[in-house]
Amino acid sequence: MRRAPTIVRNVLSDQVKDYLLTAILAGEFPPGSRIIETRVARHLGVSQGPVREALRDLEALGVIDSTPYQGARVRQPNKAELLEAYDIRAVLESFGARLAMPRLSDADLLELEGYVTSMQEAARAGDENEQARIDVAFHSRIVAVAGNEVLQRLWRYLEPVSRTHITYVLPGVDSDVISGLHVPILAALRGGDVASAEQAIHDHFRIAGAMFASLFVEPSVSLPATVASDEDLAEENAGEALP
Repeated sequence: MRRAPTIVRNVLSDQVKDYLLTAILAGEFPPGSRIIETRVARHLGVSQGPVREALRDLEALGVIDSTPYQGARVRQPNKAELLEAYDIRAVLESFGARLAMPRLSDADLLELEGYVTSMQEAARAGDENEQARIDVAFHSRIVAVAGNEVLQRLWRYLEPVSRTHITYVLPGVDSDVISGLHVPILAALRGGDVASAEQAIHDHFRIAGAMFASLFVEPSVSLPATVASDEDLAEENAGEALP
């Protein structure tokens, strides 16, 4: 389990959710693995309540599944679901770019340029996880500048679904190509060209999606629905009454 961060108690469940999502995205909880409330709570030094709430939020995001007598497990998605998430993100983010265009400041553009440069540097260094993290920061910044709270909520809902299992670490992914897809987006935003920005974003997801579709291998057998061990069940049941 990854090293525990310092937890601020006024937003416990959000911080626990961010911690778990980061661990899942980093592959520390691979698809099918169990997440045990009591162990997470003990590791983070919090009560079981915020962990349970965080797991409910992650289930709503489609990142985990919860099953009676089996607990919470990281979901194994299928190709169709993930490609659909790419299609919807293309629509949402192109709309976000349209809204963001008149609101972008020089500082925003410099920040986006920095993300593109950092992505390219991470690609050259072979640091796929860092590259994926910066990629998300780039797209997130555009959506944030758009200033539409409904758009942001929809984007935050979809983004973990596509990011959890569509990452730069898929065998055969060309990280240089994916990083390069952000260059025309930045150029269009800098030039104030709405149509070009929308097209660049659609091209980004079309090309990335085609690459993913050619490389992603569907599991040949469903992940086993094993019953939790007696030790795990005893540990979870012992914590049920915790606040």
